[in-house]
Amino acid sequence: MKKPEKLAENLYLIDDFDLSMEKRTGTYVLTEEHLTLIETSASPSIPYILDGLEKLELEPVDVDYIIVTHIHLDHAGGAGLLLAHCPNAKLIVHPKGSRHLSDPSRLIAGARAVYGDKFDELFIPILPVPQERIIIKDHEDELAIGSHCTLTFYHSPGHANHHFSIFHPVLNGMFTGDTAGVAYPQLKEDDIELYLPSTSPNQFDPEKMLASIEMYEELNLDYIFFGHYGISRNPKEVYKQIREWLDVFIKAGKSGMAEGGAFELQTLAVKDKLDLAIRSYLTEKGIPMNHSVYKILSIDMEVCAMGLIDYLYKYGS
Repeated sequence: MKKPEKLAENLYLIDDFDLSMEKRTGTYVLTEEHLTLIETSASPSIPYILDGLEKLELEPVDVDYIIVTHIHLDHAGGAGLLLAHCPNAKLIVHPKGSRHLSDPSRLIAGARAVYGDKFDELFIPILPVPQERIIIKDHEDELAIGSHCTLTFYHSPGHANHHFSIFHPVLNGMFTGDTAGVAYPQLKEDDIELYLPSTSPNQFDPEKMLASIEMYEELNLDYIFFGHYGISRNPKEVYKQIREWLDVFIKAGKSGMAEGGAFELQTLAVKDKLDLAIRSYLTEKGIPMNHSVYKILSIDMEVCAMGLIDYLYKYGS
């Protein structure tokens, strides 16, 4: 297991090795007066988080707050298990997410529908979070984690309705979960920035996503901290790419639906169109077809295709 990456003063990033992949999902460690973690990933990632804390010479018993941007299992599935190791911590969640963490049955059912036979390997165990250990934060609520650091929470739907983002005033940065899309640091050595929207089912809404992006812009941020994965020091490029790719994604969804057939066949058609668009883009930039980024992209586009079809079935093509 590798040492957490220092991103800034009092801010570290632990690689959670979600899906057994490097730089897929991360947990942020804020070493302020109140030790705070942001994101837990799924339960198989908890050993990596605990090891990361140990490498930082931090004790789980000293964790005061664990924050999840939203309740999808790759961001919050490990919350119950991590809380069992952090006896003094409180879990902070969006108002619409609280009941699903104390009773994760609907979360489990929804994820099983998406991941099928792979579900147990990817997410088990999923432990309920005791209601008394949950703190709900609403839009523009604050949380003081240090004498000079008070976090602010902002509703940021688009990827999910139970999603908030967390503003860090000292760094002028935002922890955006999945609302500002997914970053692909696998391309960093190739000097390429790639940011794609995350359109997974079942609450993806492009208009809400664009509104959340506008909110980030109005705050004039210096940094975006992604759930997947790491930091961007170029927020304007993030916003630009998310807008451009959202248009590509919606067109791929409509085109895939037009081919007809069952939901599964339409989803496969949409994935093929997304894969082709991204491959063409990266090929033009000199990225070979055997690049490691394509393994993660294939997983992401399968889930994104499901969300696009789900959205278009609900709201029309």
